[in-house]
Amino acid sequence: MQDGCPEDPDTRTEWAESRTDWAEDRTLQANERTFAGWMRTGLGSVAVAIGLKAVFGDFDPTWAAKAVASLFILSALVIFFFAQRNARRTQDRLSDHAAEPLKHTHFTTIASLFAVATLAVGFVLWSL
Repeated sequence: MQDGCPEDPDTRTEWAESRTDWAEDRTLQANERTFAGWMRTGLGSVAVAIGLKAVFGDFDPTWAAKAVASLFILSALVIFFFAQRNARRTQDRLSDHAAEPLKHTHFTTIASLFAVATLAVGFVLWSL
């Protein structure tokens, strides 16, 4: 048979099921990479907020520059929330076989820590 696949239908079914299991494990890992990518995007938004403060340091009125920076802080918080929510939803739909995916609480913990740190950055920006 072609591709080294055995002719026995039962063995062929086992191989197909194994390939499906491996694909599901790869999808779990892709979900974690996607979560990490969205978290990086959120951190990029925080960096833009900090950069705006640096660029518009003596801008008058100061509240205007702070308001624009706050929009980026808010964007980061929204990104963190949706990143963890979508990662958890995707993981709920999949089953792990050989891979050891992150626990649901890890997605929430990481996103929560980033959100608290982002709020602290926002507070510091408004305090300056």
